[in-house]
Amino acid sequence: MRTDTSDLGTRARLEELREQIRHHDYRYYVLDSPEISDAEYDALFRELRGLEEAYPEFVTPDSPTQRVGGEPLAAFGQVRHAEPMLSLANAKDEHELAAWHARVVKLVSEAGFEPAGLRFTLEPKIDGLAVSLRYEGGRFVTGATRGNGRVGEDVTQNLRTIAALPLSMRPDSDPPPPVVEVRGEVYLPLAAFERFNEQRIAAGEPTFANPRNAAAGSLRQLDPRVTATRPLSMWTYGVGYVEGDLFATQWQVLGWLRERGFRVNPDVRTADTLEELVTVCRDWEARRADLDYDIDGVVIKVDSRRMQVALGTVGRDPRWAVAFKFAPTTAQTRLVRIGINVGRTGTLNPYAVLEPVQVGGVTVGLATLHNEEDILRKDLREGDVVIVQRAGDVIPQVVSPLTDLRDGSERPFRMPEACPSCGTGVVRTPGEVAVRCPNFDCPAKLVETLKHFVSRGAMDIEGVGEKLVQRFFDLGMVRDPADLYHLGYEHLIGLEGFQDKSTRNVLAAIEASKGRSFERVVFALGIPHVGGQTAALIAGRFPSMAELRAAEPETIAAVEGVGPIIAQSVAAYFRDPRNADLVDRLAAAGVRMEAERRAVPPSAGPLTGKTFVLTGVLPTLSREEATALIERAGGRVTGSVSARTDYVLVGDSPGSKLAKAEKLGVALLDEAGLGELLEDG
Repeated sequence: MRTDTSDLGTRARLEELREQIRHHDYRYYVLDSPEISDAEYDALFRELRGLEEAYPEFVTPDSPTQRVGGEPLAAFGQVRHAEPMLSLANAKDEHELAAWHARVVKLVSEAGFEPAGLRFTLEPKIDGLAVSLRYEGGRFVTGATRGNGRVGEDVTQNLRTIAALPLSMRPDSDPPPPVVEVRGEVYLPLAAFERFNEQRIAAGEPTFANPRNAAAGSLRQLDPRVTATRPLSMWTYGVGYVEGDLFATQWQVLGWLRERGFRVNPDVRTADTLEELVTVCRDWEARRADLDYDIDGVVIKVDSRRMQVALGTVGRDPRWAVAFKFAPTTAQTRLVRIGINVGRTGTLNPYAVLEPVQVGGVTVGLATLHNEEDILRKDLREGDVVIVQRAGDVIPQVVSPLTDLRDGSERPFRMPEACPSCGTGVVRTPGEVAVRCPNFDCPAKLVETLKHFVSRGAMDIEGVGEKLVQRFFDLGMVRDPADLYHLGYEHLIGLEGFQDKSTRNVLAAIEASKGRSFERVVFALGIPHVGGQTAALIAGRFPSMAELRAAEPETIAAVEGVGPIIAQSVAAYFRDPRNADLVDRLAAAGVRMEAERRAVPPSAGPLTGKTFVLTGVLPTLSREEATALIERAGGRVTGSVSARTDYVLVGDSPGSKLAKAEKLGVALLDEAGLGELLEDG
């Protein structure tokens, strides 16, 4: 055995890692109160495993790599699993997944199987609490947590409160096995988790860091009546011990579970090649933000149970399965302070300044806080340790504080009484959450209005971004959108960074924006409550600025998808003399002030009489382009889903319109489906 100085250092690091992991196992599995993120824990475990693989003579029987998890609480009875509940090795990227796949192909071949017969099942890795359910003669008799993998905690009475768990199996032509252990994952739906934490804040109780902890804490209540009040659910994904040779494949196991009344995820897939494995994993990762439950990866299993037996296990992991892990979408960090931005309508928008943290594969230092009411409801305080969430490409948001980590130094938030940009006293409109600066000349409002006007969804002035707009404003060159059209070569050529070509390019982009569609001009004005789709609805009814400015609120409100609040906002905008002057100056500069006349009447199109609603981001079409395609084909686009809606066109990150469409049974389309409709017509 090696005994040099480097060995002593290695042994010391190994023992340090083991102690750290034991501590975090205790916090995670026993107390349900982790101190570090999953990604940080995985990093510790990877380092320990790597050192033990390099120095196998230093492996100890009590190392965390040689067992599965934490010990059961003494407060619960103990249940010995008839077949161990093993954990899974992780593949953090496609290279590690490829290495696992290559090992499986090699081992299967060495075991005498034909590698060409390999098939895999892929299941979402639910981030909940693993349980084993023992059924005898088709009836549920005992339920236990994973525990240490061999002995778990008896939570039978608590599990019986979960409606998704069948107390008796559904009858089938074949009798149920005398004994079977069904494996599953108990979880808390995301919407229920948010409500649950809000209730705990209102009651002055500590919040849970994530839905997994909330589910674990709920299932391990000493009083089942408390568990019964928690909206727990469950997915089942396999069997452990079973009397009789019932299943040849994992796919058969899942089908049998469904037939017997167990809840099995409807999107479980199969794959035959490494390329298919990667495609399915990435598809799940892209969809995770749309789910009402947390997944932190995809579980991949060799489908053949004979191959599973032949592959066996090594240490704590089965060789025949692996977890493809996603980048975590939540993390813990400190809320350093709460800042305020002033929007183009004067709304004071709070945001969180965070200690930088990795979330979803990117470093996050800022996050949205929505509004004052949301901050107070969540009881967020400057100095809190908080949970930050980033799902897909959504702006990071602060989910909740970890109130049990407070030390008394945290500072409650209060919205300022004066605008941080201009010092004007703020106003609070009865019935509205927003707090606003009423000063028309507030510098922050003016700059945000300019940024909105030049943005991609509005006038889309290429080369004139937020930084350049701010620079123009600071130099006194531009104060409102109409000023942009009075910029000349002599104004720009002397500025730092502007050469002849760049100057001419910017001026050409400003000139080109004059020809943007009328609906985009309406949107670019920044009228409160008028988004891009609403602007299109209004422009469709009032095809010129003259008609729109003359319209009464009641007439505007009659446009489907608009309503009285938006109508009042539009009418009030044009009644303001300063806004009227801006529109006049834009018209004098040559900006389009009326819609193009249709070359083909709507009645001639294949979508005549059909009403569409758009939600989410389409792969290749902008909303304006999709709307134009539908309208040219005779259809109409509205802003809200109703029983009269024929189709909802759904893109990535759809909003509440999708849920309403599903509730009403409205037909759903993707971009390809819209193309098929147009072709069929």
